Formats: sequence, structure tokens, C-alpha cells
Amino acid sequence: MLKRMFAAVLAATLLTGLTCGRSGGAPERPSGAVKLRALTGEAIPLAASPVVYSVLSPTASGTKVERNGSATIDYSNAQDGYIMIKWSGGGSNPKIKVRITGPKCPDVYQYTLRTDGNYDVFPLSDGDGTYKVEVWQNVYDNKYSQVLTAKVSAQLTDQFAPFIRPNQYVNYSDNSAAVSKAADLIAEAGAGDNLSKVRVIYEWVVSSLTYDKQKAANPPKNYVPNVDTVLSERKGICFDYAALMSAMLRSQGVPIKLVVGYTSSGQYHAWINVWSEDGGWVDSMIYFDGQVWSLMDPTFASSSNKNQSVMEFIGDGTNYKEKFVY
Repeated sequence: MLKRMFAAVLAATLLTGLTCGRSGGAPERPSGAVKLRALTGEAIPLAASPVVYSVLSPTASGTKVERNGSATIDYSNAQDGYIMIKWSGGGSNPKIKVRITGPKCPDVYQYTLRTDGNYDVFPLSDGDGTYKVEVWQNVYDNKYSQVLTAKVSAQLTDQFAPFIRPNQYVNYSDNSAAVSKAADLIAEAGAGDNLSKVRVIYEWVVSSLTYDKQKAANPPKNYVPNVDTVLSERKGICFDYAALMSAMLRSQGVPIKLVVGYTSSGQYHAWINVWSEDGGWVDSMIYFDGQVWSLMDPTFASSSNKNQSVMEFIGDGTNYKEKFVY
């Protein structure tokens, strides 16, 4: 029996790597400095659909923390699938990285931490288990020194927890224009179940956004999407498509996994997987064309105006290999 599942895909060239320049003479290497590998994304689990139709805003409750004069790791709400970290060490344009090692994923999730004194939110994508969380500061070139670490044991309230809330890559709030737009679209369409909501949001994103070729040709380093900016400008790179659709759907109670991986041509991309009430998690991205289900990638579909050869490429699940999930 054909599963009634729908997962919209969004392709994205995600920036990886750690490029840290220096000026003047070579500084003396600080004690304990180590070289970090190229930075990439992170990972995630599965489960059964929650009844949620409003933004579940992360909070730094302060009941379980590791802190020093430079950083704070707040894991008070690890049961809800996230931790929060902020930098308070000052410095002139410091380069700060977060590394999260989960209980399942063989790769370490690495992020660039904001340095404006506000918290960033990071998902515990591996589900239940023990996580090692580290904060590292750049000391020179691509050498980093560890500033703070925490051991976080998580027993999630449900398996959807990391995928129904905002995080650094899928960042939105009650006041986000993307959330308001999603609510209007869902209400106008009368969409009730998850697949109906996905169809409405997917069709709007594909028809409303254009692929930003100039930005894609020279993407910003350590890029983090701003979903409201993408919504306002109506254009973006693949990661923008993925983040916007994920934010809009999560805000409407649809569990979403933003997945990072590779196409068969070696491109680093992002897409989204959706929870269906009828079939559970979809581990490959599926598109319904009115007759059959096939793999769908909204960025490719939009930029090619649904060119048949592109659609055939999208419809072949062997063209995508999952690496990280957010």
C-alpha cells in the first residue's frame, strides 16, 4: 500500500570549513591550542506526531548550567531536545565554535557561535543519550583552544522534541513574519493534516522564491539563514529554501528534519523530511505529482521550472545521501 507521505526537499550549498585569517606577524602559539577539522553540520532521530500548533520557544532556565567568565552552556531543557549557549568572553570579533558529539552520530556537529551576548539554540539531534558539548575559541590561523565543556544526559519527553522547535539553522519566533505567513496560508487552504500543510507551504515556497545564483556563486562564510529576510526578499540559496520551509512547517505543528547530505554529483545540499500521521517519518524526500509519489527537491523544482529531466533526477532516491540532521 502506498504510504501517504510527503517530504519536501530543499537543496542547499552549506558552507563548511574553518577559514580564519590573521594579520601582521605570526603570533606565538598558545599552550593547549589544537587544530580543528573543517566544520560541517549535525544529526537527528525519529518518533509519533505531537499536537502542537504554536511556537515552542526555547528558554535558558538556568537550572542546569556550566559556565565560566567566557561562556555559558545551559542544558536545563535537554528533555525538550535542545541546549542553549552564549559567549560572554568579549574580544575583538572573536571566532567561537561549538562542537556537539552525540550518542549515535559518528560525526561531530560543529557550529559558529554568535558573540553578541545572546543565546544560540542547538538541537540534540541524536535523541536520548549522553552528549559532549564543547566551546572553542580561535587563537590564531585555524588553531582553537577549548574554553568550556559540559556532559549532557538527555531523556527526551518525546522523539519529536528537536524537530518541532527553533534552532540556530531553523530560527523563528512568535513574532516572525514567516510564522505569520505560514498561519495565513494554512488557514486559507483549510489544511488540517501534516501532508496537506506540507503541500500548501511547499507550493507557496516554490512559486514565490527564486534561486539566488549570485549568492550561490559566492556564499557568505559560516552562513546561517534568516528566514524573515528570505521571506522579504523572495530569493535565496538552497539552505534558505530549506530553513524557510522548515520554520514555516514547524511553527504549524509539523515535525520536520532539516537534513544535510550530498547529491550524486558531490554537491553539499539540504532537504527536509516530514512526519506523516499515516506513515511516520519519511527517510527519503517524496513528492506527489497527482498520480504517483516521487522524490522532490523544491529548490531544483523552482529554479528549473519543473524541467522534466530535473524532475527525473529528483525522483531517484539514489541521488541523495544523508549526512547530518537538524
